[in-house]
Amino acid sequence: MLCGALLVGGLLLFGGFIAGYLLVHIPPANALAVAQSNVYFYADGTTQIVRDGEINRENVELAQVPRTVQHAVLAAEDRDFHTERAVDPQAMIRAGWNTLTGKGRQSGSTITQQYVKNYYLGQEQTITRKVKEFFIAIKLDREESKSHILKGYLNTSYFGRNAYGIQAAAMAYYGKDVSELDTAEGAYLASLLNAPSAFDVTTRPENKPAALARWNYVLDGMTKEHWLDPAERAAMTFPAPGPARPATGLSGQRGYVVQAVEDYLVGHGIIDDNTLARGGYRIVTTLQKPKQDALVRAVDDHVMTHRKAGRAADRNVRVGGASIDPATGKVVAMYGGVDYTRQFVNNATRRDYQVGSTFKPFVFTAAVEHGSRTEDGRRITPETVYDGTDQREVQGPDGPIGYAPENEDNRSYGPMTVSAATDSSVNSVYAQLAQDVGPARVRRTAIALGVPPGTPDLTAYPSIALGVATPSVLELTEAYATLANHGRHGTYSLVESISRSGEEIELPERETEQAISREAADTTTLMLRSVVEEGTGAAAQQAGRPSAGKTGTAEDDKAAWFAGYTPELATVVAVMGQDPDTGVHKPLYGALGYARISGGGPPARIWAQYTADALKGRRVTDFDLLLDEDAEEELGPEGPWLDDEPSGRGRSDEGDRPEGEGRDEDDTEDDIVPMAPPAPGRATNRPSAETDRGPRRPAPGHTAPSRGLPAQGRTDGPWTGLPALPPTR
Repeated sequence: MLCGALLVGGLLLFGGFIAGYLLVHIPPANALAVAQSNVYFYADGTTQIVRDGEINRENVELAQVPRTVQHAVLAAEDRDFHTERAVDPQAMIRAGWNTLTGKGRQSGSTITQQYVKNYYLGQEQTITRKVKEFFIAIKLDREESKSHILKGYLNTSYFGRNAYGIQAAAMAYYGKDVSELDTAEGAYLASLLNAPSAFDVTTRPENKPAALARWNYVLDGMTKEHWLDPAERAAMTFPAPGPARPATGLSGQRGYVVQAVEDYLVGHGIIDDNTLARGGYRIVTTLQKPKQDALVRAVDDHVMTHRKAGRAADRNVRVGGASIDPATGKVVAMYGGVDYTRQFVNNATRRDYQVGSTFKPFVFTAAVEHGSRTEDGRRITPETVYDGTDQREVQGPDGPIGYAPENEDNRSYGPMTVSAATDSSVNSVYAQLAQDVGPARVRRTAIALGVPPGTPDLTAYPSIALGVATPSVLELTEAYATLANHGRHGTYSLVESISRSGEEIELPERETEQAISREAADTTTLMLRSVVEEGTGAAAQQAGRPSAGKTGTAEDDKAAWFAGYTPELATVVAVMGQDPDTGVHKPLYGALGYARISGGGPPARIWAQYTADALKGRRVTDFDLLLDEDAEEELGPEGPWLDDEPSGRGRSDEGDRPEGEGRDEDDTEDDIVPMAPPAPGRATNRPSAETDRGPRRPAPGHTAPSRGLPAQGRTDGPWTGLPALPPTR
């Protein structure tokens, strides 16, 4: 009976194979050669942002492709191509098993199968398509030569930068004909086949280590297969591709939107590079045109119109911005740069500038969330007093830890509250605060708020408080949106819907969770209101609405940030310095006519103008705060005011000044390397010059008349912000 069953099973399989082989025919080429453009819309679903261009392809003969480039592709994708059958059942079974067991999606496809998918079928992950691919590959292998199949594969594969085929890729990345490619360049193009968008080191510099690893994998494979001499391999250096040259139809902000949306779709597993590149998709974004226009206008008014051709520092100025609705997580506006066709990298999504003191609120949030105490046992609240002495060595459980950050201009503040230290970004206080809370807890809290765990330099060391990490503008906006949403976190979204030929593609549901307690988030908001009302974020008052925010400046003044929110909108703006020719980060000294640019200068002014315009016509609402119990007790049930001003502190009304009129207030951070304590006697941090007086805040629920704030954006009577200060006690 067993033998009979096996015989019958074998006959059925054989019969099924014969039937499939006879029934499945090699079809005509698919519509990729005449693929449609993708069309992007604003959130209203009718206003078009951009149609992203046409397919870029130029077919070449196999003889035009250098043998080393052919071998590089084989080393990357299918090293046994010339000797194997059209399909590899063992590899398909192994790939299927790895996919099912969570080891990552793997295709198990030979180059012949990939060519069939690219040229005759499509990218759909369905059983029907895989069955057709199986039989067409077998037939094609019997009817066509290996050279014909390899040529077709090289001419139909997608390499990123809207380049289809090896010839278009050679022009897009190296500006040369495919016949002129050397081995190293060919190996890099072969690497792109694995992840075209992710491995483009020009547009995604943070992924360069992964791209290098793939490039080395290709060259090592060529050496292993005896296609490349080991000595030649050892002498090779990575061939950096040239800058991308996008289509002019993507000028202005349009190209940045397309890039960000594509990254979002691919990064969230909604659609892959090759499928999206086929075109024909109707993509409705979350961006709202009035808010998008308002953000562009604010950047133009406070940065772009102030640049002068004769001022060398102005050519280095870059701006990135993002705005999120905290209640929905939708990105409603984004500013990527001056023009996508002139500056290709999206400043809203890049992850290579330190965020400076905009990270400090996360340290305090962690303290409240965990009920942390000082080294001498006091509960940490906004009114907890710390020592603001310059270069005060951070104290651990067993004494000094060998880390003593500087305050800006080596200024010592003496005893001061955490709230006052937040207003003035005092590094000596916040480094000790991070130590008291626990750097690992600070890191976990930042991640819970929305800072990605893989963010560069997000290291559990007291220096984390000074903002050495480099999340993108968009990622930092997500974290601040969590604070604005009372500690409830959900990942941001950029796409409302996506469809093709009327068929909707399912988008992942946005899941939210209470990442931190409402008390921790709201108590942080209370302190950040003080930064706007009493500290370095005073320019944000021009929004004419209750606002909370924090300024920050990167190491060596290479970037200035303002991150803030109202109850309805969270927005982050960064002004960055970068050499347009070399890509090297540059200090912003002298740019836009300022001696120095700080977060309280152009970034805060952009934020204020944008926020006022974006919320124009909406009812002004105050923050609804549920404070931490200890914070409420310290504010007291009687008179609303607390004297937080430490001795020796005075109010500095100095803001950004034109060039030649003295120093701008600043928030410059550290020169340290995380996890590496400074050498004895060496000053390693350049913290903030956000000098302003300590806060005096109202008790919960206290309201008072406006303090002369502008009426811009107001719709229903006087603004209910913080009242005027009482006489100093």
